[in-house]
Amino acid sequence: MSLSEYPVGFFIGASFAVLITGIIKGGFGGAAGGLAVPIMSLWISPAVAAGVMLPILCAMDVLGVRAYWGKWSWAILRPVLLGALVGIGVGSLMFHSLSPQQLKLIVGTIAVVFVLNKWLSLVDRLVTLLNRSKQAMGSLGGAFWGSLSGFTSTIAHAGGPPFSVYILSRQIDRTSVVACSALYFLFVNYTKLVPYYFLGQLNQTNLELSLVFAPLVPVGIWLGVWLHKRVSEKVFYQTSYLLLFSTGLKLIWDATMKAS
Repeated sequence: MSLSEYPVGFFIGASFAVLITGIIKGGFGGAAGGLAVPIMSLWISPAVAAGVMLPILCAMDVLGVRAYWGKWSWAILRPVLLGALVGIGVGSLMFHSLSPQQLKLIVGTIAVVFVLNKWLSLVDRLVTLLNRSKQAMGSLGGAFWGSLSGFTSTIAHAGGPPFSVYILSRQIDRTSVVACSALYFLFVNYTKLVPYYFLGQLNQTNLELSLVFAPLVPVGIWLGVWLHKRVSEKVFYQTSYLLLFSTGLKLIWDATMKAS
């Protein structure tokens, strides 16, 4: 499929998704990858959307790691990184075996659960319960949450919530959390390049689309810095969550209606 065959609505929606991703990275410090794939999936298959976004996210990750170079902890990251490899493997196998409609259903469900987690503070509640324990989460717990994060990241670039359960339970300072997060997602996203390539998600057309939207990355990051001082973080995130929730429901509806 050539670039000229994609609908105009896709380019408008995808441009908006990339800009929002850059804004989140540049001004609000949240998990940036989970919004773009569901929005793009309204026009194209989730597999194509994920393939288009991955090179863009990889470029963003380099900037994040450079900003917090050497401030992470290998001891904390090691178990969650090993678990992520397992999750990436499982997610890659599912990509290979599931139909576009099934992937739409999964991506829509991940989007809805992601927003419900934010609205209901599910991760925060879980972290609070874990912190009441006298023992910090060990390697086994890190591997479990890393595998779940690797899986959701492979399917929809939405590995943030599972990773947050692990990293926030370690009760380390904020700088270390951000640094560990930056290195973790750089590792995850660059690792995903391998299965994405063999699954055909980094084909010429997808890479051309990535290049088309790449100039919007610095624009989005600059807008994030500008909006950071002018827009309430709460208002920005609640608006984004409402958009993501609606998009997730639409994907679930489309997938179930075509399946019935």
